[in-house]
This record gives sequence, structure tokens and C-alpha cells, in this order.
Amino acid sequence: MCAKKKDSISRKTEQLKQFEKSFEGQTMTTRQGLKVNDTNNSLKAGERGPTLLEDFLLREKIHNFDHERIPERIVHARGSGAHGYFELYESIEEYSKAGIFTDTSRKTPVFVRFSTVAGSKGSTDLARDVRGFAVKFYTEEGTWDLVGNNMPIFFIQDAMKFPDLVHSVKPEPNKEIPQAASAHDTFYDFVSLTPETLHNQIWVMSDRAIPRSLRMMEGFGIHTFRLINKEGKAHFVKFHWKPKLGIHSVTWEEAVKISGADSDFHRRDLWDAIDAGMFPEWELGLQIIPEEDEHKYDFDLLDPTKLVPEEVVPVKIIGKMTLNKNPENFFAETEQVAFLPGNIVPGIDFTNDPLLQGRLFSYRDTQLSRLGSHNFHQLPINRPIGEVHNNQRDGHMQMEIPKGRAAYFPNTLGGGCPHMAKVADGGFSHYQEKIDSHKIRNRSESFSDHFSQPALFYRSLSDWEKQHVIDAYSFELGKCEVAHIVSRMLWLVSQIDSSLAKEVSRNLGIKIPKSIDKPINQAIGADADVEKHQPSKKKNYLDKSPALSQSNTKFDTIESRKIAFLMADGFKMSDYKKMKTGLEKKNAVVKIIAPHGGTITCDENMEHKVDASISTTESVLFDAVYIPGGKKSCEKLLADKKFIKFINESLKYCKAISVDNEGEMLLDNSEVKNFKNDDEAILVNSTPDKFIKAISKHRNWNRSDAAKNIAV
Repeated sequence: MCAKKKDSISRKTEQLKQFEKSFEGQTMTTRQGLKVNDTNNSLKAGERGPTLLEDFLLREKIHNFDHERIPERIVHARGSGAHGYFELYESIEEYSKAGIFTDTSRKTPVFVRFSTVAGSKGSTDLARDVRGFAVKFYTEEGTWDLVGNNMPIFFIQDAMKFPDLVHSVKPEPNKEIPQAASAHDTFYDFVSLTPETLHNQIWVMSDRAIPRSLRMMEGFGIHTFRLINKEGKAHFVKFHWKPKLGIHSVTWEEAVKISGADSDFHRRDLWDAIDAGMFPEWELGLQIIPEEDEHKYDFDLLDPTKLVPEEVVPVKIIGKMTLNKNPENFFAETEQVAFLPGNIVPGIDFTNDPLLQGRLFSYRDTQLSRLGSHNFHQLPINRPIGEVHNNQRDGHMQMEIPKGRAAYFPNTLGGGCPHMAKVADGGFSHYQEKIDSHKIRNRSESFSDHFSQPALFYRSLSDWEKQHVIDAYSFELGKCEVAHIVSRMLWLVSQIDSSLAKEVSRNLGIKIPKSIDKPINQAIGADADVEKHQPSKKKNYLDKSPALSQSNTKFDTIESRKIAFLMADGFKMSDYKKMKTGLEKKNAVVKIIAPHGGTITCDENMEHKVDASISTTESVLFDAVYIPGGKKSCEKLLADKKFIKFINESLKYCKAISVDNEGEMLLDNSEVKNFKNDDEAILVNSTPDKFIKAISKHRNWNRSDAAKNIAV
């Protein structure tokens, strides 16, 4: 190590020591100076009971957090939206009285907003991050908002920790670095001290965090909710969105390059697909659990960091959502849409999940701060489809003109209106859950298993997915500068899976510690029993869950996939026409990439419009590559090294490549020559059907090890 680097490390170490010393002896207080002994748990009626409205510590902490920044959202600022509708396949009236779940004749309007979590509005679409998946149903009984993510679990168990989580992952406040990235010391300092984060965090290290398209990712309600039928009987439920196109991702290297080539890649992809009439579709699935089975599992149903494996409780598909209309105005619709988890309808109700309970408070407060008025529900994108009648009046930006002299209840001057609705007539009534508990600021011991489900997730992945997780941890922890944070993280990863930790350790050149000096879980109160809340021993209640691996997704369509046709003047029209016709019959999108813009001429002397010149596009923006024959054309492509780079890059990232006739010249002058004889996704003089089959597999991951060292 050079002397300058040693001096720099020594200086940073000394600065860190001085910085830590400046905080010695400080005790946490409220804004009024009241000393706080627990900033990790909300006040509940019993350890697994509902969060109490009187929790002034929770309200102060989250209220301050909600109002930190305006006007963009503090989290989920980078978003894309679309209109559509939901249709029910079959009634589930035995579980819920909600009209959206019982009336198969309905076509319920929806607005969906997809988003990244950590970055600002101007950040890239391809950040390694959780994706928001929020759906607003404009039902006849009122608006229902299912506000979820593309991962079935959350980072934390109690809403009290949400400001801490977001503060840790956001740009560090002293230097506002890094933007839309989790690879830095503050985030991993928090994660390494809060093991409840490990399950969601390993999902973020997987390919789930870098989807190929917003149209190719799952959505989850995350929390356990309740369904209530007309007899008042309740069932627990978890909500799933299953994409009809399957679940597909890009590699991390591609994501980095896409961010440079087109930082609006996901937003553009969603807009273009809808604009072209290739409407994205998701099926709605439910995991329904009888109330009497609440405690039968090896995990707690109220713990938002746990999923219910589909092999344990199958997902029942009940309907389909289609997005068929782009917004007319991004600000008025996508930016001003206000989702509230508290927006529910009769037949759906909450549970005592402590994260959900806090969100019920937080979202309304956030929308008030961001949109500037409690009348945000009057904005067109937020208006319910039914009539609204109440005695709420006035305020900033009132857009209605309420009539009459009575704005109170009960009254006679308004004819007693608006009157209250009976439950039998659609009035909302909360599920009557019996509560008999002490007021307590604590957490149930049943929430203490932080290793079993991350281990299940990793065991369930295919080999290529596991390698991507190894690479992600190696990159993320490699960006951390503080040694003890990396060391703690390696120990935690080793508790999930020893082989995973060994690979990451080898890549970092750092040994895995055999133990840690102090208790790892800091997400407990000052007076709590520390040992009681340490992570419990890892369990193996299910060897694998195939539903967690993207290798088991749908591989039966190439609809909306973008295929790069590399061509120049003199290309063979018969080759081009045959392949283009075959691909477009399957609703793929063909793009001509040429040495220049404008037009090119085929061997039949017809002009063809160029979609992009090689200097204005990149291979990472496409799903597959085709090169038609034509000696003149192929010689022109060979003369530009950018086309060879395009082919090599497609090879490295395991995409399908097909050529006809003289197109093989380009393969023989690229790295493909070493693969073409025994790679099922490299086709020479083949049929469109075989190329279509190769594209539908998304990638030939069997190629990944052999191709990883190709220089591009």
C-alpha cells in the first residue's frame, strides 16, 4: 500500500474517532427534551396488539420524518404510472363481502404507480432497489388502495423504525452521497445492527432489485390483512400480483450501462408498451388463512419481514388487472396521486401488524405535507367514483362548493343529512377483535427469527441467481469504508448461509469473524432484555420454495421484447422479411440498427427507415440480436468495431443471437465464434420459431460462467 493511501486511511480513522467522541454522553430526547428509553417499538396493546393513538413518541418521530422534504415524496419519489381496470374471475363471497371480490360483472377502474424507493425524482430507473407497486381501485363502495412493493417482505417490523431505515439508506447528510444507492456505510451500519432487515436485504441483493421491466415484476401487499364475509367471519389474507409476462431481470453490469444509455428505461418501456397496445397484465392472487391457523406456522403472520411460502399456502388466482392508458399529464396524475393504506372498503380490514399500523397514520400525514392541503382527495386522480357527502368543510384549496346551512350531525335543518349508513346497506364496520392487554412498548419474541427465511430464499435460488447475490454483496460491502461494519455484515451473512459468506469474504479479502463483541440487535428499547431479543436459532421448516426463484417463471411469450436487427445497405431482404414477420406475429418489437441514421437500402433496392444508428444506442437496451445475410451489408458492419462490441456484449449477457447466411461473418469475427457450436441460444440459418423459443427463455444462463470474462 502506498504511503499516500496509508495517510488517507489513518486520517479517516482519526476523523471517525473524533466524530464519535463528540457524541459521547448524549441521551436521546424528544423535541421537548423528554428522555426516550425506546425508539424502536411503538406503543401497543400487548406485544402483538394494535398500535395506540396515544403514542406521542411514534407520532412525533414519524410526523417529523413525513415533513422533511417537499414537494417530492421522501421515498418512492421516482415513479411511473398508468390507468387500467380490474376484472374478477370468480366470486370469493365465502371470504369477503367486498364488491370487488364478489361481483364478476364489474370492470373496476384502477391507477397504478410503480417507483423506486431510495432515489430522488431525477435518479435512474435502474438503481438496485425495492420497487413500489401501488394500486388505487376506484370501487363502487369507495376507494381501496393496495400500497405494496415488488418484494413480499419489508426491511423492518415496526413503523417506529422507518425514519431510521430511510435516513440510513438516503444520501449521507454531510455530503449528499450516494444517490439512489445502498452501498455505503450508514445503510450497512443500520442493517448490521438490525437483523430484522436481513430478509428484505437479501432480496435486494438478488435480481429482483433490477427488473427487466416494470411489466415483468411481481407485486405484493406485504402485510397480512383481513377479509370479512357478510356473516362477519374473518380470514387472514396476503395479496399477490403475478405478471402475465413472467418475472425477468437484467444483470448488474447491464443496469449500470442502461443507467448511462437511458436512465428512463423503465418509464419509457411502460409508456411505449401501452402506447403500442401491448397492455401489461397481472393476475391478482390471494393467500387465504383461517383465523384459527394464526399460530400454526414457524413464523408470525403479523411480522412484515416474513412471507408465507406458496408451497405452504397456495396462491389462489381470482382476477386480472390490465393497464391500457397512459396518463395525460405526469404531474396531475402520476405525481399528485395520493395512496393511503387506510383507504379500504367493507370486506377488507387491518391486522395488528405494527408496520401496517404505523403506515395508517403516516401516509395521510405525508400527503398533507406534500400536496399542501387536506383537500387532496378532491384532485381528479384521487376522487372516488361514487358521490361524497360529509360535514367536512373549507381549508386550503377547497375545490367544492358545499351547499346548505347545516354542516354538523345530527341536524334537522339539513333534513338529517348526510345520514349514517347501516352495515347492511354498505356502511363500514371494523372487525370486532377482542383486545385485553397491557399497554406496552415492546416486541413479541415470535418476531425474533431473522435468519430462517433469508436462508430459505437463498437455498431456493438457481446457481446463476446465487452467483448474482454473491456479486451484489461483494459490490455493496466493498463500497463500505468502515471495517467493523463490513465485519459485522459478514458475520450476519454467515448466519444465513455459510457458503454465501465464504464467497463474499473471498471477494472482499476479509475474514469472517467467528463471533461478535456485543449483541447484534439494537432495534430494542433501552430497558429491554437484550438477550431475549437476539436472533433465534435458524430453522429449516422448508428445504426450498421454487416460487422464490426466477428460474421457475413464465417462459412462454416474447411479447414487447425488443430485438435489434443489425443491418446496412445491401442486406438480404428475404432474410429480413422472414425473421421480422415471424417475430412480429408474436408481438415482439423489431428495431433496425445501422451504421447511420435515416434510411438503408436492401438488395431489392427498397428503402427502410433506421430506428437508431450504432452511435446512439447500446446492446443493453435490447433483448436479442438478429443479423440478416447480404455480403455488402455484413462487410459494412464488420468495418465498424461498435457492431462487434454490440454482439460481444449480447453474448456476455446471455442473450439470444441469430444470423442468416453472410451474417455468420460477424460471429466469426467476434467472441461468439467460441460458443456458436454448442450454445442453444446462438442460431445460424435457423427458423424464426427456434429464435423465438430462445428469446422466450429470457437468457441462456448456462452461458454465464464461460462468457463472464469477455471484455466489452
